[in-house]
Amino acid sequence: MEYDWSSLDELRTTYLEGTAGQGDYWTSDALLSGYDVTFARRIAWKWQHVFRDLAGLQWTPPAGAVYDWGCGTGVAAREFLAAYPEAGLTSVSLHDRSRRAVNFATAAVRQEFPEVAVTTGEPEGVFTLLLSHVVTELKESALAELLKLAGRAAAVVWVEPGTSAASGQLVKAREVLREALHPIAPCLHRNRCGLLAEGHANDWCHFFATPPNEVYTDRDWVQFGRIMGIDLRSLPLSYLVLDQRAPVAPPPGAVRLIGKRRLYKGHALLDACDACGVHERRFTKRTAPALFRAMNKGKTSTLQRWTLEGNEVKALEEL
Repeated sequence: MEYDWSSLDELRTTYLEGTAGQGDYWTSDALLSGYDVTFARRIAWKWQHVFRDLAGLQWTPPAGAVYDWGCGTGVAAREFLAAYPEAGLTSVSLHDRSRRAVNFATAAVRQEFPEVAVTTGEPEGVFTLLLSHVVTELKESALAELLKLAGRAAAVVWVEPGTSAASGQLVKAREVLREALHPIAPCLHRNRCGLLAEGHANDWCHFFATPPNEVYTDRDWVQFGRIMGIDLRSLPLSYLVLDQRAPVAPPPGAVRLIGKRRLYKGHALLDACDACGVHERRFTKRTAPALFRAMNKGKTSTLQRWTLEGNEVKALEEL
């Protein structure tokens, strides 16, 4: 990778410092191109994690347009089109405060999906709204307007960094939108978010995507991680999917595991969310040895079904 590492590093610093919302940072096509094959790939893997989760829930988007708001290089729209090629999508609409970014994203979508019509601005009729890594750049008034837009959508798929701050913003958004839209994922219910209950001030709803094996062996990715000071193994994300259509009710005992499993020699502590709230439960290795080993390797689904006896998980299986 021969890119302007200094510009990429400066861009990353604006994200980390929370100053990215102060202006248009897409200063050149070269910066967009460099971002698209580095940081945007990591965002793409987060979107793929979400789409795999939605496939497990048998969710598909409503037929209509796709609106990638705050599109950047268009990575969200492209991953969405790749995940749902037969969904009856009529067009892709792109929006960003940066005209340079919209032009780049338009060209990228047309190159990968030449049969898809690409436009700009809010689509007419039914549309699915895509939001990716935007909350850290929005002032309160702008976020309020964005939630109004989300309320007009047939479905919303929203992916953010897996930080406490970003997760907190998604929880607030969910509370505003859950009367008009049904939470689909990661939520298994439409009740008030359990993290808003007393005792969860230090908890947040986040998950971990799995990067492809190539990031550990490919010379360019190794160089990227070294220069940017990034742990390529870590891909935390928060996300929220809502839909005007009511979801299929989850099976009895279904829970969503959030955050990291705290693994010890013979047991694990699990934070799980269901309609009753968010609770910590103890899961012993002897309950399901193979699942415990897979959990230790980070290879288990966050969607599980369990049987409880008090605070102890007596049975646990993936859904």
